[in-house]
Amino acid sequence: MAEKNEGSVVKEDCKWEWSELWKKEDWWAIWLGFFLLLIGVILYFPHAGDVKAKLEMGETAYAAQATRTDRFKAIAWYQMSDAKKKVKVKSNTAGKWLETFSETPHKWSSNPLQAFFMSQERAAPKKEKALANYEKAKATEEAALAQAVAAEKAAESADFRDEALNREAKAAIAHWRNAHLKTSKDEDKTKIAAYNQIGRLIALGGAFAVFFGIGMAAMGKSLGAFVRGFVFVFCVAVVAYLCANQTTMKQYGIGYAVWAIGIGMLISNTVGVPQWVLPAIRTEYYIKTGLVLLGAKILFEKILVIGTAGIFVAWVVTPIVWIVTYWFGQKIVKMPSKRLNATICSDMSVCGVSAAIATAAACKAKKEELTLAVGLSMVFTSIMMIVMPAVIKGVFPVDKQLILGGAWMGGTIDATGAVAAAGAFLGEKALYVAATIKMIQNVLIGVIAFFVAIYFTTKVEVAETGYRVGAMEIWFRFPKFVLGFLAASTLFSACYSYFNAQVSGMGGAMIDQGVVKGMADLFRGWVFCLAFVSIGLATNFRALREYFVGGKPLILYVCGQSFNLVLTLLVSYIMFYWVFPNVTATI
Repeated sequence: MAEKNEGSVVKEDCKWEWSELWKKEDWWAIWLGFFLLLIGVILYFPHAGDVKAKLEMGETAYAAQATRTDRFKAIAWYQMSDAKKKVKVKSNTAGKWLETFSETPHKWSSNPLQAFFMSQERAAPKKEKALANYEKAKATEEAALAQAVAAEKAAESADFRDEALNREAKAAIAHWRNAHLKTSKDEDKTKIAAYNQIGRLIALGGAFAVFFGIGMAAMGKSLGAFVRGFVFVFCVAVVAYLCANQTTMKQYGIGYAVWAIGIGMLISNTVGVPQWVLPAIRTEYYIKTGLVLLGAKILFEKILVIGTAGIFVAWVVTPIVWIVTYWFGQKIVKMPSKRLNATICSDMSVCGVSAAIATAAACKAKKEELTLAVGLSMVFTSIMMIVMPAVIKGVFPVDKQLILGGAWMGGTIDATGAVAAAGAFLGEKALYVAATIKMIQNVLIGVIAFFVAIYFTTKVEVAETGYRVGAMEIWFRFPKFVLGFLAASTLFSACYSYFNAQVSGMGGAMIDQGVVKGMADLFRGWVFCLAFVSIGLATNFRALREYFVGGKPLILYVCGQSFNLVLTLLVSYIMFYWVFPNVTATI
């Protein structure tokens, strides 16, 4: 029974039913995500013994030389690290097959058919050119390594007590590592072979249709109707990848997410979406599954490697930015929709689309509000991933570009892929710092969603409706897929630590280069692309217009991101160079 309490009405809590475990979308996202992760475990974990033996051989070869100084990371330390990184359990037969099966359309320049088909005659000269570039990069790296060896020996001759020689050695080693990063990229480009991907894409689309269709059938939807519509959605996803993999588009960072949303919007606002496609437009179903897969990538032990400085930048700055931006949106900009305000705050301050989806689910934002937030994120991410590295190169002192620049980009650029691309532009160390900061920040997806659910159910909706709710309503409002995200993170963090306890680097070989990159990441990109296509197909410009009156969402995003840029840079500098300089010295 409802009862009066301080001028409001207390609504009866909803009752939990076990059938929700197989009838609700959030739970099916968890089951499907963990099904793929379980397949990865079955395929890779039995090879742990072989991986351990290879890692022990690499450690034996370099360990003694790698630890002879604590002034900087010696050349042998990096050589040992490189040897360990080459040990990847996903390199087995099953992993190679999965990588081939899940491939997106290939890179192309002027002929889009090359994205799907390449003859041996066309592949041969491309491979020859790539090999020539690789050999050139390798020669440059070898020259840089020789200089680094000479500088390190000079520092060693002074027993590593001459700070000037130590700095020269450190700089020479950093130059060699950047050359090594380029060589690695050029080596990847030599993996060119003739291919015909059309059959594989048809098989992949069929597999996804069955994969998601099982959940749809269990939730009481028509499997046949879903599969028919899914064919259209998947084809649009293929076209989005095709456009994103065009050479110029890749150069400017215009990724598949922008194309998927853009093409979907073009269809929905011109010819219209056919009625038979509608059953397969399941934005949250797809992206929630992808976020569960993302959880396996968030490994606690890797987070701790960068130390308290990185954790402080990600976990203190982000909530401050969220709260200040939300207040700014309500009090200064006067956003008419608190839900849109909250979704933009999470999108901008945490990690882009993933956080926006979780927040939109927690506060019951409309799909148009989610689309608007995601669209803003896509535009500014593309701009920032190009502009920020250029600004850092042109403005930052040379000795601050890698660590400070990496931390700044990792804490402010929305998408994880864009962060990695921007970091790689500056160098290997910047890539490492930026990607790690972003990974730490991703943990907040669930935390933000939880507090947003509490705030909107206990404050916002009480003011709107006069009803107060109990704990069970908050539980029902909380996006359950976040539990899958957190469970995957916890489980695979434990596995990562367990393997590393046997031999250093084994966690990376088994989890990072196994279940994550050899299973979760292969399919997560496709799942996200399906979600972005669905967002575009479900978006009507006329419906969006009312949310863009006065340009308030744009003003909110620009002001919030500006505050984020300033605060992240300031806190990164304080943490890495004042409070924890020892962390900076050892990265």
